[in-house]
Amino acid sequence: MFALRRLFTSLLVLLLTTAGNMVFAQNGDLPDRDLEDLKREVLALNRDLLILEEDLLFPAQSQVAVYLSMDVGHFFDLDSVKLHIDNKLVETHLYTDHQKQALIRGGIQPLFRGNLKSGQHTVTAYFTGIGPEQREFKRAATLELNKTDEPAVLELRISDSSGKQQPEFEVVQWPAP
Repeated sequence: MFALRRLFTSLLVLLLTTAGNMVFAQNGDLPDRDLEDLKREVLALNRDLLILEEDLLFPAQSQVAVYLSMDVGHFFDLDSVKLHIDNKLVETHLYTDHQKQALIRGGIQPLFRGNLKSGQHTVTAYFTGIGPEQREFKRAATLELNKTDEPAVLELRISDSSGKQQPEFEVVQWPAP
């Protein structure tokens, strides 16, 4: 797909160069208005190509997206997340201080986007960081996902449990729209 996009972009550049040379040869000068029109058309074609590429790579019936959210600060300092689907590592992310602060302030990170066939799947997330009393902390959360023909959206939630004085980790499926 990326080769197709590169080819398309090369063809557009060639087309624009040729069109520009033809206009320049006819008038002796390339009018700014024509150049701006060509730029607008290229941008519109590029946008359409991106949408087409996304539809081809991630069809709605097999699409799965995983996001990470964090409502912590007292009991867990996130270091990394590893995401496994059906016992295969599909994503891993190491967090910077800036990213952790953004999550604590309410940000949601898109962690993974891919395709899954319909049926049963096991989604497991492994969280590593510093827990209570500044000790290394590693936990996992699992969800048995029954993937249908609808897109699936999952959230990895990290939250504080004041009663237990521990962080809690869960994988939650968002309801279909």
